[in-house]
Formats: sequence, structure tokens, C-alpha cells
Amino acid sequence: MAELKKLSKRPSLRDNIERNLVTTLLWKGKVETTFARAKNVARITEKLLTKAINTYTDSVKVTKTVMVDGVATKKEVINDGPKKLNARRALMAYLYDAQELRGAKESKGDFIERTKDIKHPLLEKIFNVYAPKYAERKQEVGQGGGYTRIVKTGPRRGDGAEGAIVSLV
Repeated sequence: MAELKKLSKRPSLRDNIERNLVTTLLWKGKVETTFARAKNVARITEKLLTKAINTYTDSVKVTKTVMVDGVATKKEVINDGPKKLNARRALMAYLYDAQELRGAKESKGDFIERTKDIKHPLLEKIFNVYAPKYAERKQEVGQGGGYTRIVKTGPRRGDGAEGAIVSLV
């Protein structure tokens, strides 16, 4: 993704910081950073969410033959369509892979059972939670975008940099 500002960092370090902030924002729903980084993070997040929203309904039903106990059985599976697959790969290329955490009182067996079918939890969250929510909002309001909110928090102690909280609306 192209940056608007250099933010006084080497390009590779700046890109890693932005990717980490965008991943954290999409995983947790909000992130606190400086105002300059917040503007870049919001802009990148909006573009990634727009890709997901425009393609999340593209799916194809396929019949596959599966071997169960030595017997071939046919099973219907829903796969991603070409547009959704392209968007999913673009998001995977940019975002870091956030993994599901085990709950405080959740047993190991329950955790494994809950997460056995999920390979990329962040992408599943984007396509199954955020995309339908924002697509419905897009239909109601009649406009796309505006998925993030930036709130200034004032100068930071120590270096006086303008702080901000970026959150998903």
C-alpha cells in the first residue's frame, strides 16, 4: 500500500508498523497510536474492508468425493468464488496472521474443538462479521466507506506527539 507520509522511519520498518497496526485494528476493533499513523492506518483499513465488502457474497457450491472409513461419499462444499478468492489472497498478503486465543476458563479440548475448522481467524472475522455488517450499513445509508473513526487523545507524555485512537465504527 502506498503511504502518504514517511513518519521518520525506514520504508521496511514503516510498512511493518502499519501492517501490525492494521492487523491489530481489524482483530481487536481499536488501536491507540500517533495521529499521523492513525490517518494512514484508517486509510489502509478502509481499502481492505471495501475489498472484502464488495466480494464477500461470491461463493460457489461444489460436490466433492470424500473417503470416510474406506467408503467414497459425495459431499457438497461451499468454496470461494474467483472474486472473493482474489480479495482473500490480497488481504492475506497484507495482513499478519492473528491467531485465536484460548479463553481463561476454556479447556484445551474445547479450544481445539472450537477452532478446528478455522485456519485464518482474522480473515474469517473480516468476511463473516465485518463485511456483512458494513454491507448492510452501506445499503441503509447509501454510501460506502466511513468504517473507521479517529479520536484525538492529546499530546503524549514524554515526546509530546499527538495521540489518537482509531476504532471501527
